[in-house]
Amino acid sequence: MNIEHLRLFVRIAATHNISQSGQELGLSPAVASAHINKLENSLGVRLVHRTTRKVSLTEEGAAFLPHAEDVLSSVESARASVGAGNTSPSGTLRVAAPASFGRMHLLPALTGFFKLYPNLNVDFRLSDTIVDLVEGGFDIAVRNSELKDSTLIARKLAPDDRIVCASPDYLSKFGTPGSPEELKHHQCINLMGLENWGFQTPKGSINIRAKGNFRADNGEVIRDACVNGLGITINSTWSAYKHLHNGSLVQVLKDYPLISNTAIWAVYPSSRLLAPKVRAFIDYVCSHFGDKPYWDEKLGY
Repeated sequence: MNIEHLRLFVRIAATHNISQSGQELGLSPAVASAHINKLENSLGVRLVHRTTRKVSLTEEGAAFLPHAEDVLSSVESARASVGAGNTSPSGTLRVAAPASFGRMHLLPALTGFFKLYPNLNVDFRLSDTIVDLVEGGFDIAVRNSELKDSTLIARKLAPDDRIVCASPDYLSKFGTPGSPEELKHHQCINLMGLENWGFQTPKGSINIRAKGNFRADNGEVIRDACVNGLGITINSTWSAYKHLHNGSLVQVLKDYPLISNTAIWAVYPSSRLLAPKVRAFIDYVCSHFGDKPYWDEKLGY
């Protein structure tokens, strides 16, 4: 049984795309397809269903996958034991990420990443829309929402601490709320879909239906609207840290923390044999942000 055929099969199981998997391994689509045919012929079963849009595993393919991963893992362990296989990851890494976080924090991190991995290319798709990794052909999705797809694996990259803030100009004109209940007397800037603000109070948790005359679908937009005095909003510290540091935004309701269990996650297809380029990116970003990322350190959080 050919090890390269197994490696191709495992990547196809992760990407659901023969051409993309072949390209990652330096194979043309025709050669990649021929390799899978040879693997299927050697086993005497069909491992994948092929359609014009994507490839999926057959029942036999799904049963064979963990064994193929075990074989490749054993081979990699054997190579590592004698110092082999230490070449730098290569190919193209396709990453989907939220627009604001990607622009503000992932893009600057690439300078150091490319110094470590000069043989890698990175394609970014920055969008606040949740993308389908398989349909989109992505290796990794960076998300700040709860993982709901059990076929994916999530690794925490950084915290996503959120606070209520306002501009000094707004507060001087309309006053500072002393409790969450007082928000009903204020203009609240909402991120679409997050109109319910949950707070922890000495009397227990409460929910406030925040209302105002402006809302948007992008975190940077609501932050900037808040800086411009349009109202009070919730923002992530990774988004607002520069404005909090220079005083153009101030935190309000410090004694009433938001009920939030959010984080920045790297999400990728379930596979015990993670592609080297994916592992390299995740490990680098985790190290770059650390347990206490630079934006929280700057604020003294």
